[in-house]
Amino acid sequence: MIFGIMASNNDVKKLLRELDVMNSVIARLAPEEEVVIHEFASLCLANMSVEYTSKVQIFEQGGLEPLIRLLSSPDPDVKKNSIECIYNLAQDFQCRATLQELNAIPPILDLLKSEYPIIQLLALKTLGVITNDKESRAMLRENQGVDQLIKILETKELNDLHIEALSVVANCIEDMDTMVLIQQTGGLKKLLSFAENSTIPEIQKNAARAIAKAAYDPENRKLFHELEVEKCLVNLLGSENDGTKIAASQAISAMCENSGTKEFFNNQGISQLIQLLKSDSEEVREAAALALANLTTSNPANAKAAAEGDGIDALINTLSSKRDGAIANAATVLTNMAMQEPLRLGIQSHDVMHALLSPLQSANTIVQSKAALAVAATACDAEARTELRNAGGLEPLVELLRSKNEEVRRNASWAVMVCAGDEPMAVELCRLGALDILEEINVSVSRKNKFSEAAYNKLLNNYLSLKYSQTGYLSSSNIISDGFYDYGRINPGTKLLPLKDLCLQEPSDQRAILLINSRSSDVSPPPSTEDKSSDVGYGRSISSSSSLRRASKEKTNFHFSAGFGSPTEEKSEPTSGRNTAVSKSTTKEKGSRKGRGKKEEEKVKEEEEVAVAPKLTGEGSLEKEWFPPSDPDFSVYVYEVTKSILPITNIKEQIEVLAKYVAEKMGGKIPKEKLQDFSWELHISELKFQLKSNVVPIGLIKKGIFYHRALLFKALADKIGVGCSLVRGEYGRAWNEVKLMNESRKGVMGALPPLEVYIVDLMFHPGSLIKLRSREADHYRFL
Repeated sequence: MIFGIMASNNDVKKLLRELDVMNSVIARLAPEEEVVIHEFASLCLANMSVEYTSKVQIFEQGGLEPLIRLLSSPDPDVKKNSIECIYNLAQDFQCRATLQELNAIPPILDLLKSEYPIIQLLALKTLGVITNDKESRAMLRENQGVDQLIKILETKELNDLHIEALSVVANCIEDMDTMVLIQQTGGLKKLLSFAENSTIPEIQKNAARAIAKAAYDPENRKLFHELEVEKCLVNLLGSENDGTKIAASQAISAMCENSGTKEFFNNQGISQLIQLLKSDSEEVREAAALALANLTTSNPANAKAAAEGDGIDALINTLSSKRDGAIANAATVLTNMAMQEPLRLGIQSHDVMHALLSPLQSANTIVQSKAALAVAATACDAEARTELRNAGGLEPLVELLRSKNEEVRRNASWAVMVCAGDEPMAVELCRLGALDILEEINVSVSRKNKFSEAAYNKLLNNYLSLKYSQTGYLSSSNIISDGFYDYGRINPGTKLLPLKDLCLQEPSDQRAILLINSRSSDVSPPPSTEDKSSDVGYGRSISSSSSLRRASKEKTNFHFSAGFGSPTEEKSEPTSGRNTAVSKSTTKEKGSRKGRGKKEEEKVKEEEEVAVAPKLTGEGSLEKEWFPPSDPDFSVYVYEVTKSILPITNIKEQIEVLAKYVAEKMGGKIPKEKLQDFSWELHISELKFQLKSNVVPIGLIKKGIFYHRALLFKALADKIGVGCSLVRGEYGRAWNEVKLMNESRKGVMGALPPLEVYIVDLMFHPGSLIKLRSREADHYRFL
């Protein structure tokens, strides 16, 4: 008695453990001992079992078996102390497993019939713990435990037991057979009644928790929907108890599998869930986000309702939650919203890319996957992609491509595919190694997926300079735009330097890098740069191109506006940056011969060394934004072919006229026997020397060989919508292939004639078309 009573004191507990009396106390539970000995020995164990160390001692010294036997004692105090001790021990999973082996469920269920509420309550609490295990739920069902639980719930006089009884029922519903039994006995309606009518938060919470678990079954969802459970759950969202809010949110999540439930929440409930996203409780925010994720999936109306309910701001704030579940669910809702363009624009205006940066760097694969999917959904326009890039989001996104998780890898590939929608982003992604990683993934049969293949192709198709260098082929759908450059062939795995870096390099003995750029720079260089531009070759090239243009005008009778008539007139054209500067410098060059003094010329000469880099790159200073070198001659080419060739209605004639035009600009027709005497190498070397760079704008080249002409033809053809491909061959060869209908061959059943592929001759007989599979074609390609 003394030990039993004093064991409630913590210091006494400690001393009793040190004295190692547990074995002696357990021995006093033997059947031959008197009831009063059982009472205080079990009281001592009940008090000692509160602490983990004592639990271990009781369990290891075989205390469970005599305690279970004492549950059938005629003395209520012995029963109470024994079940209390068992309840404490059952918190440990090893003890729960042993309770199943010792068949503890039947004597515990018998305690539910006790006339003492405390014994009934402790029995229900114990059942609430041990029914977390599947085997215990089966034992409960087999011993008619469900019937007893339902009877307790139906008895108003036992309302003090309803909280714990509902908790046990909620656990049992996870077992399919038990759930069917509860359904047959009308237990589901009883659960809904408790959730609707009770004013006790714990009862509401447990009832909602049971509804949530039951709602994972389609038949139960249908029944709950018919009973209008949604109204009850919306009311529970307004509870002051966080546990009830969480349980109601989880029940809504489960009910969302029912389409009727989603429709119900179109009009009410979503605004309450959004308010819960602002809760101080992380658990409440996570549950609310899960409910919203399920409600908005495949339901545009709910996604719109969430956005209109001021949900975007709350969701983006949830992305910084401490709980991974809340972050993943919030990202899912944002993804669902972004399917609608007006909502996507609203999300983008809330700085979503910065908010997604942390989830992209999460260690949780589910968060990584959902964040990557959110990027794929929201980065659909150039402005959003630029924001992601400026926020530093591309680096972690590319890193996710290396993930060992299949879903993360797939969604990251999807996001990279979306982000590679324009050339600057594609270039940056390639610089970060995305192309190399995707290439490695696509080699692996087990790791590749449709999105990784699509992302790889999208990167190359939006970074045509790299694609042409790596593959040596551009199709008719690969439209060359301003800023394209032909570096030459590179080996797989070799990095292609950006155009800016190549422009800043000193000239070398490597092959000239051909630049396509019909745009003028946007920043005008300082006066010294203008003068130097003409000195290093741009001014002279304009003068020579102007004379060529005049000659071309006389020969071909092209009609173009006064803006292209002469260098002076070209200056008046509404352009800016390098183009303007170059035009001005040409005028200045002419004027300097008449009136510019020697001092000014010497000053320009002194500044030459300092000004070279800014002149070539289009920068006034190294700190300003960089622009590629402009190419006024190519701009004129574009203008002329647009005016003269675009109006031609026959595609074949367009190709022939364009081929002759390109050949004329690149040195004219070259007979095969005189090909070796065509000194194009010296001309290119002079240009590189004059420009002090390996990068040569295509318009400056007046003596071009196969690959110069093929590139110019492709660039001009793309400007006027003539479909052609560009193919790189060996030994400096390159050619263009076009598809034309063979009028001599009729189509089947009145269909159009078949398409045949031709090579466009730009060298020997400019304008002639050579059938692809012919000896002439082989000779042209030098196979």
